Amino acid sequence: MSELKRSNEIEIKEALCPESMETEGGGCCACSGRTKQRGEKEYRDLMNRLNRIEGQIRGIKSMLERDAYCIDILNQVSAANCALNSFNKVLLANHLRSCVVEDVQSGGSEKLDELVKTLQKLMK
Repeated sequence: MSELKRSNEIEIKEALCPESMETEGGGCCACSGRTKQRGEKEYRDLMNRLNRIEGQIRGIKSMLERDAYCIDILNQVSAANCALNSFNKVLLANHLRSCVVEDVQSGGSEKLDELVKTLQKLMK
């Protein structure tokens, strides 16, 4: 794993749940403590998407600070939501192609059961 990738993972984990860095296993409310090794291309694609979304959110915050018109802000929030949904779709497709397939091929069903529960949450 590249140093940049490892550094970004630690930074993200600390941002999500700082106290998890001190607990055994690193588990917290935002994560299960499990990890997934991603290829450099997959990792870079996901990070690029998140960086664009982060920029959109900063733009929305700036609009609010500048007293932008409500509808203009709502349009930007809608665009950010679409970008997050697209991120979810890519991440889900990657999960299906790797984690779920590997689990099913080895005779397991844990990842499939986990996927069903996750889809139920996503479709609320």
